[in-house]
Amino acid sequence: MRVSGVLLVVLIFGHLFVNLLVGEGVKAIDFGFVAGKWASPFWQWYDCLLLWLALIHGANGMRTLVNDYTNPGKVQTTLKVALGGAVVVLLVLGTLVIFTFDPCPAGSPAELLPSFCPAA
Repeated sequence: MRVSGVLLVVLIFGHLFVNLLVGEGVKAIDFGFVAGKWASPFWQWYDCLLLWLALIHGANGMRTLVNDYTNPGKVQTTLKVALGGAVVVLLVLGTLVIFTFDPCPAGSPAELLPSFCPAA
């Protein structure tokens, strides 16, 4: 928890600096900004690491709360299984979105594509 907490602080402040202070600030964050960022493997891995560390760190904190405020038994087990299931689903879906994101899918109508996509 301590190591992931320190890494999260560094990653979060880096994320905020790049997204809010560099360039035009918050008004520049749109679909094109995210698509441009995720075109680089560095930002894909950066955001993936941020996602994984934040979810695992938060889930471990929630597990501690479940241990502290419930008695051992069915309720505690059910809450831990639900928490674990939610974390797994979010990690899988989030990782898939980061690494399979394509803002210019082939075969899409040109009028629906963003302006930065090459004409087919």
